[in-house]
Amino acid sequence: MDSIRQEKVQRFEEFVDRRLKPDLVRAISERDKVFEQQKVFSDLRKNIENLEKNSVTSLRTLVNLGSEVYMQADVPDTRRIFVDVGLGFHVEFTWSEALNYITAREEKLARQIEEYTRLIASIKAQIKMVCEGIRELLQISDGFY
Repeated sequence: MDSIRQEKVQRFEEFVDRRLKPDLVRAISERDKVFEQQKVFSDLRKNIENLEKNSVTSLRTLVNLGSEVYMQADVPDTRRIFVDVGLGFHVEFTWSEALNYITAREEKLARQIEEYTRLIASIKAQIKMVCEGIRELLQISDGFY
């Protein structure tokens, strides 16, 4: 193989390894974070719906103080709930207000997941295209590279 072709192959491989693969890992990681947020809001929705369904007005629970250290807590009035809305801010909601907020937030998270999924598919397509280019440069048949 001539040196020009070998140099092109090396540059394509470096592009995949140094740019596309890290971008893919980052996009998958970000999408996973959004999936985690989606799960938190889904769990919160179920808990609020259970409180409403069972007409629970007070409860006793364990609260995680951090590092898996728990403390028992009494909640005398469950009709209002504080929801983390981001950036360290918590907003006090009624159950119905919280459910409305959760619905809007879940829709936003679903859109973010779709965007990351499209980005991941695009990066994978770019990797495949570059690999096809390498295969062509090396004149290798399908199935090897």
